[in-house]
Amino acid sequence: MTTATDFQQQALRLAAQQTSPAWLADLRAQNADIWLQSAWPGRRTEDWKYTPLQALQTDGFTQWAQPSDGHEQAEWLALDAHRLVLVNGVFSEALSTALPSNLVRFDQANADQQSIITQHLGSVVDPQRHLFGALSNACVADGWLYHLGPNCQADKPLYVVHLSTPAAQPALAQQRLLVVLERHAKASVIEHYVSTAEQQNGFVNSLTELVVGENAHLHHYRLNLEEEHLLHVGGVHANLQRTAVLDAFALGQGSRLKRVDYHIRHIGEGAHLALNGIYLPRNKQRIDYHTHVEHCVPHCTTDENFRGIIADAAKAVFNGRIHIHKDAQKTLAELSNKNLLTSKTAEIDTKPELEIYADDVKCAHGATVSQLNETAMYYLQSRGVARAEAEVMLSFGFINELLQNVAEPAIQTYLRPRLASLFGNDDELARHLIHD
Repeated sequence: MTTATDFQQQALRLAAQQTSPAWLADLRAQNADIWLQSAWPGRRTEDWKYTPLQALQTDGFTQWAQPSDGHEQAEWLALDAHRLVLVNGVFSEALSTALPSNLVRFDQANADQQSIITQHLGSVVDPQRHLFGALSNACVADGWLYHLGPNCQADKPLYVVHLSTPAAQPALAQQRLLVVLERHAKASVIEHYVSTAEQQNGFVNSLTELVVGENAHLHHYRLNLEEEHLLHVGGVHANLQRTAVLDAFALGQGSRLKRVDYHIRHIGEGAHLALNGIYLPRNKQRIDYHTHVEHCVPHCTTDENFRGIIADAAKAVFNGRIHIHKDAQKTLAELSNKNLLTSKTAEIDTKPELEIYADDVKCAHGATVSQLNETAMYYLQSRGVARAEAEVMLSFGFINELLQNVAEPAIQTYLRPRLASLFGNDDELARHLIHD
């Protein structure tokens, strides 16, 4: 019999302190059992062997995070959008804009909305496979439903800001979002995880479930830009119906612990997934992206590209898996992971995987690990570019292709100066990179 760790037991004690709607009780109880009975990941656990979880055990999370009295405001995207701001997991009406009627808190849902929530919440994520999904389900007391009915097109993007601030004692914050697009609906959702500048001492467990209906189209963006001491485990789980399209982009800076899982299931013929990601750990940070794309039916396509720049003594993990089920004939799937190490002490563990049980498919996967190109470096220096500036230009160029493919211009405008500042402190060079 599995013995639960101190952290597992403490998390359930925190869950018991919450007040939640009665109609969520079954989901909470079922997943509390799964969470408590699940083996704690260690170095022999394949999915976690490069990402230790000791910090969750040693930091002693004994309270829920609370909204900050000061409501410190981070820099938002300059975007005409419906902005929902959560401070330490708690809704901030003062920092949010007027919200649309199809965005509702779980505890304020009417009967029809409750029906949608109970139908889909916890059904997209597999808690047996994703341990922290079980924790999220066990702790779910509040969250947000964003629901677009048939043929509905959102008038503005939904911009969800998750702002973290430090507490007197280490605290746990829960983030939960359910997005449901019915047939022929279209929407854009941006999730932006930020923190105040001071050293953080919290743990964020975030879970997003996406239900993309027949011929619906969803743009989903997830930006993890928190201060490096914050602990974060997150997941994006999606079901794609017939001819649905999910266009997703992920970007993350590292921290003491940062793990993000993407699990996408093609369950309707003709569905398409485009998933691009960038990770940029530095100092002694860690970051881990695990992606799992399942082709369950025929005639679906996946185009997945992740690129990482690992600096200093940072460590990155990328594990990308595409699973072609036996009935998923005529699948077209490609997976690419490219990594750039900018120091001799930087480390990447990459593992692209294809698991194919159908015989009429076209699939490809690959990974590269490289250092800055000395020939290109010499060329730039021979044209009068200082070596430090040349390193910045080559590093930025490595990820620029994926940035240029981001459909929302405001995200590009927001990210470019911040990413340029990661690679160098030369203001003139930063301006050049921003406007390239």
